[in-house]
Parts: sequence; C-alpha cells; structure tokens
Amino acid sequence: MISKKQFNKEINTIISNAIREDVGDGDHSSLACIPEDARGSAKLLVKDEGIIAGVDFARQVFEFVDPGLELDIRIPDGREVAYGDVCFYVSGLSQSILKSERLVLNAMQRMSAIATKTNAYVKLLAGTQTRILDTRKTTPGIRALEKWAVKIGGGENHRFALYDMIMLKDNHIDFCGGITKAIQKTKEYLQDNQLGLKIIVEARNLAEIEEILKNEGVYRILIDNFNYEDTRKAVEMIGDHCLTESSGGITLETARKYADCGVDYISSGALTHSVHNMDLSLKAV
Repeated sequence: MISKKQFNKEINTIISNAIREDVGDGDHSSLACIPEDARGSAKLLVKDEGIIAGVDFARQVFEFVDPGLELDIRIPDGREVAYGDVCFYVSGLSQSILKSERLVLNAMQRMSAIATKTNAYVKLLAGTQTRILDTRKTTPGIRALEKWAVKIGGGENHRFALYDMIMLKDNHIDFCGGITKAIQKTKEYLQDNQLGLKIIVEARNLAEIEEILKNEGVYRILIDNFNYEDTRKAVEMIGDHCLTESSGGITLETARKYADCGVDYISSGALTHSVHNMDLSLKAV
C-alpha cells in the first residue's frame, strides 16, 4: 500500500483541486452580500442514519481554506449517527465557512455512504475469518477519499493503484500467453527492477488454480466468479499455499455464504461504485 506521506499528498491534491474547481476567482455570492470581516458559526447536521465519515477530512478542508476557522467535533469518524445528530460546529469568518461548505458536504456525504455500506459487510462477516476489501472501481480523482471511507467503515484497502501491487487478471494472462508465463515474467520483472511488490493472480476455474499452485511467489489467488461449491474446492486446493480472495458480483445477500467457504478476503467494487449518499447539511447557527 502507499505510504502515509503519499496518502496525505493525495488528500492535499484533492482539496486544492476541488477548491480551485468550485471557487475559481472568488465566491461571488458571498462576496456580494457578506462583509469581509463578518463572523458566524455553522453545524454539520445529520438527516440520515449510518456511519459518519469525513469529519477529519472536513477539518483539513477548513484549515486549507482558512486556518483561523475553529472546529468543535462532537461525533468523530466511524461512529454510528442518526437523524438530528450534530457532528461538529465550525466558527470563524462567514465567507470562509461558505467557501468550504460544498466540498465538505460533497465529500462527507459520499464518504459516509461508503463507510456505512462497508460496515454492513463487516457486521455480516463477523465470526468468520473473512475480511472485506475495496477495489480500484472508484471515482476518478477522489480514490483516496473513497478508500479512506472504507477503512473508517471497518474494511480493508486492496491495492491503491496500479503501482503498489501486481495483479495478474484475465487480460494480462491472455495477452501474455498463459498463467505460468505471466507469473514467471512478472517475477523476472520485479527482480530486474528491484521491486518488492506482492503478486495476486486471478483464476477463472479450478484448472487455472491448479496451474497457479505450480508456481512459487504468489501472494494471493483471486477466485473470480466461482459458485459456492467450486469456491470451497478452490480453498481446499490452495490450503496454506497462499491467501484467497473471492470476487465477482458478491453482494450483501451472498457475501456470508462465500465467507463460509473459508476465503480470507472478499473484494467488492460495490463498496465504492454503488452507494447512496448520506443526507447531511451545514446550517448556520
């Protein structure tokens, strides 16, 4: 995974780009009717229920826009919230609060939705050895926020991007000319370039799992689009050779059954690409 320093850099880039996009040469609505030195306060009001996420991101946004803004956090990231809860109060220059408002709300609404959905999977898988993973099926430009939200919801991050882990999927295998060839060439590439990246290999059937197992150096096998019976067989075949991951259209209705097959991980793109934003508002007080 990426380092904390690199992750923080991603967050700073998201904030600066979002403010550039939204504010441009000025928040003329606020500039037109609110005195430059006017001060005020606002509260982050929850009008929904679920897991709140993005409070710390909001803190970073306010600090970026105006270090003089003061934040009083009442409910931190990762807590369950209900209609009427107030997550925080922010006070300071009114123009600064308004300049920050839309980015804070857009991010927190989406992050909270992702954290809530992730937490539903976490609760569903409780009592098994299986952990829930996200994927690269994220919104372009804000991947760091969405993966952050998965962590807040109790899930785990898969690779962050193409550069921090090797994942040999069906197209890599087919373009390369087969599983064994793809694995061997990958190991040579990593050695030649002095890279310590972990290798995940996707299997489409039990025969491919058998072939993967003939190769050393595979960190995890991706058991993709298998039914329950074949997943159980795959887990038995793999044993302690490497870790296992189920994927392919797994939903809240089916996740527990895949976990009961004994896989170490379940990955779901739905954590980030199919969520309904939590209803939040920033209201003047």
